[in-house]
Amino acid sequence: MPRTRLSRAVLDEQRAALGLPPYAGEDEPAALRRASLDTVLAAHEAGAEPAGPVVRGAVRHLLDRLAELAPGKSVEVRVPPHAAVQCIDGPHHTRGTPPNVVEMDATTWIRLATGRLTWPEAIAENRVRASGSRADLSAYLPLPPN
Repeated sequence: MPRTRLSRAVLDEQRAALGLPPYAGEDEPAALRRASLDTVLAAHEAGAEPAGPVVRGAVRHLLDRLAELAPGKSVEVRVPPHAAVQCIDGPHHTRGTPPNVVEMDATTWIRLATGRLTWPEAIAENRVRASGSRADLSAYLPLPPN
């Protein structure tokens, strides 16, 4: 079954369900993903379940932001089934499973990246699976707004 792609129509449908005005920004992927983050945060605050494509957009936006702020290929951050990025300077892998992997669900990633959950809390609550000597993202979180 094909996944529904993030589009202005999908974003506006989610925003309307939350009582938010329609998205008024550019109709290009990066801008839609940025708007998805605001929409997902509004859904969480309202106790609503955001739509899959909107969650994917928010996850991708935040992972791209992490990779931009911490460029490199020594750590792979995974938010299945939505997206993954390589980031943080240092030795990188070329094949197979990388030695430094951080994996979590979308809600945990969004909460960590936006400062609604701290790294120590996420680790203590077993919300993050981190392996490898470089798999500590606490120095990079929360992400500064852009």
